[in-house]
This record gives sequence, structure tokens and C-alpha cells, in this order.
Amino acid sequence: MKHIQYQTEGTCSQVIDVTVDDNNVIQQVFFVGGCNGNLQGISRLVTGQKAEDVIKRLDGIRCGTKRTSCPDQLCRALERLTEHS
Repeated sequence: MKHIQYQTEGTCSQVIDVTVDDNNVIQQVFFVGGCNGNLQGISRLVTGQKAEDVIKRLDGIRCGTKRTSCPDQLCRALERLTEHS
């Protein structure tokens, strides 16, 4: 298992807590801050998915005029967590 508490940048959420197994399948995701209902939904949708598939789907999503979003920041956390796999 691999785990990270990722400090976000440019979003309402401040931290994304992610755990993946040895095959880079997401086991759990928790967001601290941000839009609670939406982020719970994202967490449930990505749990059980391969990190690389989630990155392909969510990378580059923007929130309004911001250059990033909570889903995009999740991709940054997953990239950091799985970069040596």
C-alpha cells in the first residue's frame, strides 16, 4: 500500500488523503475542505479504479476561472504517489 497527504494548490480543498494498493488501484480518497458533496462523489467514483485511468479522465479539469480544480489536484496527488511504479 502507498499513501499520501497531498497539499493542494489553487483549490478550496486544502489536503487530499489518498491510498493506493501495490497495483495502483485507489483504495480510499478523502478531501479536507472544498465542496463536501461533490468531493464525496468524486471519492466514491474513483475508489476501485486504477490511478492511471483516473488521471486520464480528470487531468486538466478547471474550476471556473481557476487554472486547476479538486479533480485536477487529485491527479497531481496520484502522479506523485505512483511516480516510481
